[in-house]
Amino acid sequence: MPHTAPQPSPPVSRVKPAPLGYVGVGAALGIIGSWAALLTFLLGFYVPDWHTPWPYLLVLLQMHLYTGLFITAHDAMHGVVSTNQRLNTMLGTVCAFLFAFNWYPRLLPRHHQHHRHVGTEADPDFHDGRHPGFLPWLLRFALNYVTWWQIALMGLTYNLLKLAFPMANVIAFWMVPAVLATVQLFFFGTYLPHRGEHAPDNVHKSRTQLRHHLWAFVSCYFFGYHYEHHDQPYLPWWRLWRTKEG
Repeated sequence: MPHTAPQPSPPVSRVKPAPLGYVGVGAALGIIGSWAALLTFLLGFYVPDWHTPWPYLLVLLQMHLYTGLFITAHDAMHGVVSTNQRLNTMLGTVCAFLFAFNWYPRLLPRHHQHHRHVGTEADPDFHDGRHPGFLPWLLRFALNYVTWWQIALMGLTYNLLKLAFPMANVIAFWMVPAVLATVQLFFFGTYLPHRGEHAPDNVHKSRTQLRHHLWAFVSCYFFGYHYEHHDQPYLPWWRLWRTKEG
């Protein structure tokens, strides 16, 4: 990884907590429903013509919805999907499980450990000088989070799906978007914000991307505004853009 100068704390607009209402639940159900509906169509009804751009764009759209599943599970870890704790946990568990069979109760303490000990040896996402590049860090990250039973469930599900649907569709629209979304989440949510050195006043040891709300949403549901997330973790993804408005 190229040397980068220590990053100071960026200027941040303070956004006061506000009632969630039904927006968080609506966003979660919208993402789950869109992911399931598009996947059903792509597996059971769509005949891709790989000589046109459409199947590739649909892969990217499904990738974006996969990313939305994980971002929703992440918001649930901060209690900002619903103020109803049981509903919040249920939606977080469902979204994590749909994203490659991640287990929410296992992710929850690790994510809060990341927030408490960001950029230290106690941070489960920590990246030190022994792993200087993107790919070694990604591999270490994957080994730290992916479990053998997830791989077993993915293999079982793949073999069941290919009995009912064309194998090419299962690979292209179920497997590939999940892999791409994993890389997307790592790149925008871990690698870019936490790489390199951070100045002593950068208490969250995080960077932030430049203000560009459309790109911030498309790239990773505003989590490129990553310093802001660490600074104000009580903001759900759909309010995070407001930290750039001051």
